[in-house]
Amino acid sequence: MQNSRRSFFNGLLGLYLTTFLPISSYGQSNNLSNQKTKIVPRGLRKGDTVGLIAPGYTFPAKVLEETKKTLLKLGYKPYHTERINRPHGYFSNTDAERAQDLNHMFTNTEVDAILCVRGGYGCTRIMTLIDYETIQNNPKALIGFSDVTALLNGIFKLTGLVTFHGPVGSTLNEVYCKKALENILSPNKNLKSIHNAVILPENSKNPEYERYTITEGKAKGILCGGSLTLINALIGTPHEIDFTDAIVCIEDVEEAPYRVDRMLTQLIEGPTLKKAAGIIFGVCAGCNESTNPNSFSLKEVIMDRIKPLGIPAVYGMSFGHVAQNFTFPIGITASFDTAEMIIKLNEKTVV
Repeated sequence: MQNSRRSFFNGLLGLYLTTFLPISSYGQSNNLSNQKTKIVPRGLRKGDTVGLIAPGYTFPAKVLEETKKTLLKLGYKPYHTERINRPHGYFSNTDAERAQDLNHMFTNTEVDAILCVRGGYGCTRIMTLIDYETIQNNPKALIGFSDVTALLNGIFKLTGLVTFHGPVGSTLNEVYCKKALENILSPNKNLKSIHNAVILPENSKNPEYERYTITEGKAKGILCGGSLTLINALIGTPHEIDFTDAIVCIEDVEEAPYRVDRMLTQLIEGPTLKKAAGIIFGVCAGCNESTNPNSFSLKEVIMDRIKPLGIPAVYGMSFGHVAQNFTFPIGITASFDTAEMIIKLNEKTVV
């Protein structure tokens, strides 16, 4: 799976971002786990400085250069330290250095927003090295997906900072993808809803891109989730996601149907998925393939595991390890009707 993630992230390029202003400030307590105040971002403005980090896998030098060129074309100033890619095995750097880079971007007053150049394994290894108090006191936009799922949900849980599940630096060169990110981060648009892309002709006959209702209904709750693999990787840690009354977004890439089955079963057997308000699957690219001729299809697995929960749920929305990857905010309250397949945002995503 990591080889597929590596090829995916090395194939596409670009990105731009935003910074945050708190709706209301936290108290003086340093007990972050008990803080409930939500910090919502200020919108992206031309001329902002975007701090680039690589919290997981290493990457080719050309990926960083193309990301910087894209940011400059979009009107933003890219910035990174020398720590960003000093390969340490399959990581972009040591755990300590990757965490230090993330912490630095939040403390550096010249940095307005933070973009992960790529995903890839490694984010969970630095979760205990992150300075969450510094993040709380210096809130800025953090955007990424795939293994960055761990950072997005963990940081929101411990600090209240709304984060964005969206493109990384290596995956933004697609019109829909760019527009979706710009719309949700623009202070002038005050985005009210997130809509699916038109399915590309080359994907129209691929069952992994099929859009279908698992269980009919309406849901309202805080958006959370991301990569199924990383959601499961947080189980049993201080960063485990509480799905109670939440709208859970799920995607993954090149996991065989039996592996998707196993991960969903683990979530179902856990304490809170059964209490979710709704479940939204993105496109699980490459997850319908199996070397076992007797394998269930991806759709059969999802229907078998999710439908008995009786929770409003759909499959096939435009996010995941696909070119048309919309951005959604982790921590913002939203509404969802399975008949419409539109995510309606009940709060401002930026101010």
